[in-house]
Amino acid sequence: MVQSRRAFLATVSAAGAATMFPRPVSAAPAPIRLGIDNFAVRAFGWRAPELIEYAAGLKLDTLFLSDLDCLPSLDDAPLLDLKAHATDKGLSLYIGSWSICPSSARFKPTWGTAEEHLRTGIRVSKTLGSPVFRVILGASEDRKSPGGIRARIADTVRVLKACKGAAMDAGIKVAIENHAGDLHSWELIELVEQAGPDFVGVNIDSGNAAWTLEDPLDLLERLGPYSICSSLRDDMIWTTPDGASIQWTAMGEGLLDWKRYIERWRVLCPNVPIQIETISGFSRNFPYKSEAFWEHYEKRPEVLAKFEVLAAKGHPLESFKVPTGADKKEAERAYQKGEIERSIAYCKEVLGLGLRKG
Repeated sequence: MVQSRRAFLATVSAAGAATMFPRPVSAAPAPIRLGIDNFAVRAFGWRAPELIEYAAGLKLDTLFLSDLDCLPSLDDAPLLDLKAHATDKGLSLYIGSWSICPSSARFKPTWGTAEEHLRTGIRVSKTLGSPVFRVILGASEDRKSPGGIRARIADTVRVLKACKGAAMDAGIKVAIENHAGDLHSWELIELVEQAGPDFVGVNIDSGNAAWTLEDPLDLLERLGPYSICSSLRDDMIWTTPDGASIQWTAMGEGLLDWKRYIERWRVLCPNVPIQIETISGFSRNFPYKSEAFWEHYEKRPEVLAKFEVLAAKGHPLESFKVPTGADKKEAERAYQKGEIERSIAYCKEVLGLGLRKG
């Protein structure tokens, strides 16, 4: 068929425009900051100044000091010195502590009442330049307490609301972690929404996701939009006669599809740093095939099905054992150091995370 003059001219015009105004090359995605949670190297007993030196040596962008005990002092002057030390090393600090639920089995009066604890953390976070203060509700045993987990959620929400003014005045957001099997992702969202998402968000933990029988990638889809801080690690999950066993691993040594995870992270919470908290070397079995297990957990078949798909791909791992004749403390230190440093290398070299090279 003979091409019409009008069609020919339109083709030529389009070709010329494409030559004159070529399509822009897609820009590379913005890098995601990379850091560690100090709990990854807990066996060393390092305080904040030593942790800053260690994180700087790994050429990280952030350091998550997830317990107040590692700080040399809670007074403003030494805290400002610590902030200056971190800044000099190119690190931004993120600050955290533990339970603010006064009725949780994990609550301790170390920092006073739950409200006093939270107010102290908010002040410390502001002084150190952390945008968040990470806390937890508790752990899986709280699901079996009087009134169940929703009674514990209500108690935590009351503490948060009582301290809202302090948080808003300081410009600090409170990050609640999905911690040790305490909260399903949807329960954590309920907590945040009840307290107020204008000052409360989520510290997302990929390892703890498995302890509520959730696929960590599926959990990211729900919690990502609420996330303001992170403590990540890999999971190995395998089926057992009565359910599944879970062992946390170094990054890239478990089942998670981290490239896909990072793709979704860039969409859901791109400004949140990825901070690695390796806690490896032991497994825990979850006998969820028994109906008695679900007395304290909420069974959502579509969520469990995704977890089971992941578990079907896994295999058992040996637990860490101190080599015969070795010093226990030194063996644990070497093990933890190996886990976190392999993880950071994987994050940098395979996933392309971090602002600083090397």
